[in-house]
Amino acid sequence: MTLPETTSLTQQISARRTFAIISHPDAGKTTLTEKLLLYGNAIHLAGSVRARRSQRHTRSDWMAIERERGISVTSTVLQFPYQGRIINLLDTPGHEDFSEDTYRVISATDSAVMVLDAAKGIEAQTRKLFEVCKQRGTPVFTFINKMDRPSRDPLDLLEEIEKILGMQAVPMNWPIGDGESFRGIYDRLTRTVHIYRRVAHNATAADEVAVAVSDPALSDHLSEKEIAKLTADIELLDGLHYHLDDELFLGGTQTPVYFGSALTNFGVQLFLDAFVDRAPTPRPYQSDNGMIMPERESFSGFVFKIQANMNPNHRDIVAFMRICSGRFERDMSVYHSQSGKTIRLPRPYKFFANEREVLDEAYAGDIIGLPSNGTFAIGDTMCANGKFNFAPIPRFQPEHFALIRNTDMSKQKQFQKGMRQLETEGAMQVLYDADSFQRDPILAVVGQLQFDVVRARLEAEYNATTTLEPLTYKFSRWVEGDADTLDRLPWGHGLRRARDSQDKLVALFNSQFDLDYCQQKFPEVEFKSIG
Repeated sequence: MTLPETTSLTQQISARRTFAIISHPDAGKTTLTEKLLLYGNAIHLAGSVRARRSQRHTRSDWMAIERERGISVTSTVLQFPYQGRIINLLDTPGHEDFSEDTYRVISATDSAVMVLDAAKGIEAQTRKLFEVCKQRGTPVFTFINKMDRPSRDPLDLLEEIEKILGMQAVPMNWPIGDGESFRGIYDRLTRTVHIYRRVAHNATAADEVAVAVSDPALSDHLSEKEIAKLTADIELLDGLHYHLDDELFLGGTQTPVYFGSALTNFGVQLFLDAFVDRAPTPRPYQSDNGMIMPERESFSGFVFKIQANMNPNHRDIVAFMRICSGRFERDMSVYHSQSGKTIRLPRPYKFFANEREVLDEAYAGDIIGLPSNGTFAIGDTMCANGKFNFAPIPRFQPEHFALIRNTDMSKQKQFQKGMRQLETEGAMQVLYDADSFQRDPILAVVGQLQFDVVRARLEAEYNATTTLEPLTYKFSRWVEGDADTLDRLPWGHGLRRARDSQDKLVALFNSQFDLDYCQQKFPEVEFKSIG
């Protein structure tokens, strides 16, 4: 998975394409991920990994709860070579309850692919995730999926992108029909019509015929009516003067739009080929010592994700690191900014979902894994030369709270270990009631589904069964002030006193009214967002 040894540092870095796929749930994000792997020759059959009962599931959904519920709740790194490039694909959680994990992933990418349902257009979660990309200045490709189902008019979808997201949508290809009459794709750049035929179970590349739009042989594949409609569409598109400007695209004011069907494999390779040509190369990162350029010879990187127990054969903890500059070498010693110590990295991994392989080298743009025994935390910076910190990764404010109890005290050590690990991963925040003799943890999460994931993982990975007692609190704040003033806060009246795992005082509020009241009544107390 490396380029020839004679390739220079600059060439190695410019060959990298590191991106995330974002979408509303059920828009087809994970299916598109699987099909990009299929066309990238990274797998031989879509859904080729089989569970014990020979049920197919996607390569990127490796966690048991993901396969059971048919959703993505964690992000996955998939690296593979394609057309002389090294692709680092990060499949992100589609469910809105895991927006924080998606935000961290986007912070480690250079572009994003936004998947839209052709019948539904822009949905709520799509809009939220797009705003994250916009805040970070991340260029966005758009793949309008599910053209094999009855779909909205393509021009309406383009207009919706422009009105809601504020980007000019530039169609790079055009669908021929929709639903059962979806026949193929017209490539505007090459003026070629790609006619597809479905294959068994959609498990291999679709049969395809490419014909120039001016070739009389097109009538062998499309009806007179279909050709007339396509000709009219082409004239309309040419008359509207859609043109992709790379500067506007990289600046976030344009998005190239591609149509297709990930399920049937129609248009997937056209998109992948266009993506590797147009996607940006590794970008610079801001630090407290100025901008760090990817071509900087000395290695640097930051941890954006922690994950335990990805593979039952490797019951360990892995820190995922984005390489921001230079060349990484196995067994190198680096400066760990957060501890102020020099540490050795003897066993780095490259990933393909939950599969791993020890690597000898990697370059700016790559995502690698580092075994962690508690050494690393999300946001940590490592560098081979100099001492600096990359900009921190913000945390989201928790909005849901619940007491979690271990139901089997003989498993208390496993329960406590699991709670510590899941908090390190950023799966939730753990608080404790400061006025109670009981030490039952209070889980603080962004979305309700995170409760289910925490409990499922505690049982599956740590053999600890639990019960959950929802709490009515809606807001949490760190509180700072002198002890006497803090004691005068209306604890017990819509306000609960807790402490986090670092023993910092936390106030839990039932409502916005309670929070506003305390802020007005006690101006000398500082109420800081937990994030």
